[in-house]
Amino acid sequence: MVWLYDRYVVPWLLDCVCSASPIAHQRAKIVPDAKGRVLELGMGSGLNLPFYDRAKISSLEGLEPSEPLRRMAEANAGREGLPVRIAPGRAEALPFDTGVFDTVVCTFTLCSVQDPAAALAEARRVLKPDGRFLFCEHGLAPDGGVVKWQRRIEPVWKRIAGGCHLTRPVSSTIEAAGFRLETCATMYLPNTPHWAGWNEWGSAAPA
Repeated sequence: MVWLYDRYVVPWLLDCVCSASPIAHQRAKIVPDAKGRVLELGMGSGLNLPFYDRAKISSLEGLEPSEPLRRMAEANAGREGLPVRIAPGRAEALPFDTGVFDTVVCTFTLCSVQDPAAALAEARRVLKPDGRFLFCEHGLAPDGGVVKWQRRIEPVWKRIAGGCHLTRPVSSTIEAAGFRLETCATMYLPNTPHWAGWNEWGSAAPA
């Protein structure tokens, strides 16, 4: 039963939740800045695809461990007419050579990887020395009252939302992985419960 839920319900749920208007608005702040050879971590159902600036990118590759989500992303890529190669695999062990990407895009992904530090270390590894890491993630709120609710809800939320965590720090984890923040903005997403709505986005470079 759990296997059926994870395979058939979770992909639909994630596509529905992550396509909400406040989240789409955040994607539009980050994704168009991608340029050169681009890697997207946790491509999901391909919700970032409409926001790429084709004039800036030379190639686009994605990584997504879920087969149902990969199929959804491939269908969305076809509708967008955007060539993209989507590989299976985990962000903690990227199947790419060192120093080959100009941009790594990571949106609403660090919440659900098994090991954020390892995933970020891999992102840093595959980036060129002058490459950029573009991120937009939800995570640990700065307000104690909200954090209490995040910690209460997280055990159940992880089970129903594909392993999504609510209490992972964002920008501090990126910096701890060897990145230098170039820009970073924060806010609670509008029309979103605060326990799920703390958002941090910006760009970072290998330190």
